Amino acid sequence: MDFRLKVFHSVACNLSFTKASRELYISQPAISKHIHELEVQYKTPLFERVGSRIKLTRAGELLLSHTNLLLSAYRQLDFEMNLLTNNFSGELRLGASTTISQYVLPPILSSFIKKFPDIRVSLLNGNSRNIEQALWEGKITLGMVEGSTRQNTLHYSPFMKDELVVVTHTGSKFAHFDELTLEQLRSLPLVLRENGSGTLEVLETALTTHQIKLSQLNVLMQLGSTESIKLFLENSDALGILSVRAVTRELMSGSLKVIDIDGFKAERMFSFVEPLGQNSGLEESFIRYVERYC
Repeated sequence: MDFRLKVFHSVACNLSFTKASRELYISQPAISKHIHELEVQYKTPLFERVGSRIKLTRAGELLLSHTNLLLSAYRQLDFEMNLLTNNFSGELRLGASTTISQYVLPPILSSFIKKFPDIRVSLLNGNSRNIEQALWEGKITLGMVEGSTRQNTLHYSPFMKDELVVVTHTGSKFAHFDELTLEQLRSLPLVLRENGSGTLEVLETALTTHQIKLSQLNVLMQLGSTESIKLFLENSDALGILSVRAVTRELMSGSLKVIDIDGFKAERMFSFVEPLGQNSGLEESFIRYVERYC
């Protein structure tokens, strides 16, 4: 593949010549030279400056979409050629939403790289919207998300069931409750995940079935990670709503307890997400590995 296209792809994904230089281990003048050569070849600018930042032109967006297809084809070629010699190698660029990356993936990745040491694996962490955006931009080749919203330009395949539970610290004044009604839950102080997270989206969907809006809850605070919510709960009289997979250790150690909500369930499926029509052999093999592991 033309190395200039790799340079272009890095600049386009990072929207930064400096970050592309670091990512590809070549000088910034060399980055600029490759981009200039492409612009001369196609007789059009690929980037434009907006203040101190850069953004893709329409020609740049078109070239990026084709470059993503080419990179996918090359990964598929490498994978299939290596299969002929039983040499499993290549690059797997994963992205996963917070709950999955912190509480589901680590043991799976540890097992995977032991079995396939020649496959280079990287993992981008963010909320579900961030991961879908990174996939669309070509920063990752396979995503794992936890929300229920679906983008029609992406393909989703479920692989694991999850449930949200209401938890509180065992030293909290609410710890004597074993069960609450939804009406009681509405009045108690809650700490929730941030807007854009799959966890919050699933909670909103479940509440809607009971004609309750998020704005009707007593939301004390929204925090950007599950770990920060757990630490907050350790030092406050509040309730959190989190994935049961994220609080397994705390439940076993006795630092947190689950409070059941009468007649209320907030369940979801964790899903793989890929660009439509761009499946690669390496990504598909990882999907099959995860499904067997789970």
